[in-house]
Amino acid sequence: MKPRVLGWCLPALMAAGVLLATARANGPPKPDHDPDVLWKIVHGRCVPDELGENTPAPCAAVDPVHGYAVLKDRDGATQYLLIPTDRVTGMEDPAILSPNAPDYFGAAWHQVGRVLAGLGHTMPREAVALAINSQRGRSQNQLHIHVDCLAPEIRVALHWARPQIGAGWTPLTLAGHRYRATRIDGQELDGAYPFRRLAASLADPAREMGGHTLVVVGTVWPGGRPGFILLDDMVKPVSGDRASGEELQDHACRIAHFEPGRVLRDSAYPQ
Repeated sequence: MKPRVLGWCLPALMAAGVLLATARANGPPKPDHDPDVLWKIVHGRCVPDELGENTPAPCAAVDPVHGYAVLKDRDGATQYLLIPTDRVTGMEDPAILSPNAPDYFGAAWHQVGRVLAGLGHTMPREAVALAINSQRGRSQNQLHIHVDCLAPEIRVALHWARPQIGAGWTPLTLAGHRYRATRIDGQELDGAYPFRRLAASLADPAREMGGHTLVVVGTVWPGGRPGFILLDDMVKPVSGDRASGEELQDHACRIAHFEPGRVLRDSAYPQ
């Protein structure tokens, strides 16, 4: 990496990590924060460096063909962000529902290997989650999907909820917020298009999408078939729910330190 890149990208990366962590822990971002840090990193550095110098730095990867970059977040040892290389603001952007939109969630699931590499060992698919926050629950105005570990208590809750989750939407209370869940079958997420699934369930997607968050969690359905649980929550101003699905992740990745099966054995849920 050249000195000119290092000098520019480290402050930007630090800012991005601090902004995202602050927004998650302390509520809405401060008025003086820069909501375009991620866009500046990807558009201003990662893409030009990949095209001009054949290196994605400061990103971990850039895929110009499929329209996304992957950036290591400073919050946690294992968290990565999948970010479009085009200007796409977030859940409210109509581009995510266009027929030729990149399969951002499918690409995000393929980044799970980076999370595992940060841990140095493998984990079951049920221990990893993808999350995108709502328009009110985010700090950055460039779409980004968080790829990281699932919180142990959320894994327990979803494990016991699996028999009730089907093709429709099932209400679930997770992290004190009212989510709804639906089933996706398959080893990979390619072609599942969670954005479209959410839109199909809304009366007016053009107006409503921005108020929703989406979380995808790997699972193994009863009977042994691999798949995913798609979770949705919406902004509820009265209760203070900002629809930040990232709350179901754990950037400290505590789940990685449990023995196989211990998360479920030690739970208060009946066997």
